[in-house]
Amino acid sequence: MWDTDPMTQTHSFSFDPDASASSQPSAAGAQDETTAQAVRDISEVPAVEVISTAAIHLMSAAAVKLGLSEDTEAERAEDLIDLDEARKLITALAGLITAGAPEVGDQHARPLRDGLRSLQLAFREASAIPDEPGKGPGEKYTGPVR
Repeated sequence: MWDTDPMTQTHSFSFDPDASASSQPSAAGAQDETTAQAVRDISEVPAVEVISTAAIHLMSAAAVKLGLSEDTEAERAEDLIDLDEARKLITALAGLITAGAPEVGDQHARPLRDGLRSLQLAFREASAIPDEPGKGPGEKYTGPVR
């Protein structure tokens, strides 16, 4: 079922086999209505928007892991650098963009590709030991980035 937190607008999914096996109404009727509303809401979102949103989240997370975020009073961006995590996020982003591009069309894919390329170049610049061409994060999907 979908749970939503109005403060963060996050969604999570969990499966309760006992709930699906029961055919009697439960005391959680309001929760059932909330679940039904969440399903209706997500059904109205076009696939291109879901794919783009997922890509933007991956881009944002990778940028933070590359130290590209702004400093705050509590933390400096350079303290958040984690190139191993950034590599994973960039590779996942490259796979999503490469697989999704034919589905979302060039007008949506082009800015995503540009953002991906910027992250790949930033990764290359941040690495003390550069990857060989074609071996950087996501380059197995995109080809070498220069």
